[in-house]
Amino acid sequence: GIGEPFDNYDNISKFIRLINSKQGYNLGMRNITVSTCGLIPFIEKFGEDFPQVNLAVSLHAPNDEIRCRTMPVARSFEYSELMKACRNYTESTKRRITFEYALIDGVNDEPEHARELASHLKGWLTHVNLIPLNEVSGTGYKTSHKTNVRKFASLLEEQGVAVSVRRTLGTDIDAACGQLRLR
Repeated sequence: GIGEPFDNYDNISKFIRLINSKQGYNLGMRNITVSTCGLIPFIEKFGEDFPQVNLAVSLHAPNDEIRCRTMPVARSFEYSELMKACRNYTESTKRRITFEYALIDGVNDEPEHARELASHLKGWLTHVNLIPLNEVSGTGYKTSHKTNVRKFASLLEEQGVAVSVRRTLGTDIDAACGQLRLR
């Protein structure tokens, strides 16, 4: 909930060390997850500085075209370069990386998108966290149908990609991820 942590790398580093410290919360490094939109220069540094901390990357697309359309920050970092940095992270840390993937009806939730995503991730330490989109008025995006979510997850699993579907909470009170920006 702090925005992009790698935009504030020094402070997120201090926070991780503090929360891990015996004088702090004494939380184990493996119980901490940092989620990024994929700022490539920091992925390698993060792996070197915090090899035991979990890394999640907000991917939300199987290719550059869709990712740039749905995530403007993606215009700064090519998809192939992001995948390379993530693979290097998993190889150097020996830690699984989680890819967050918000399913958007008719945008990134079709079977061909699942197959394309699987082709990028098959065979390496990854986990895909599928997130049915929390609809936010004004974006024009709609959440995927439950049948599309199940089919997408099944197609990834068939290709050997670990996957889970995040349950949605808070949409009834406009408090789910992405919805608070309007308040």
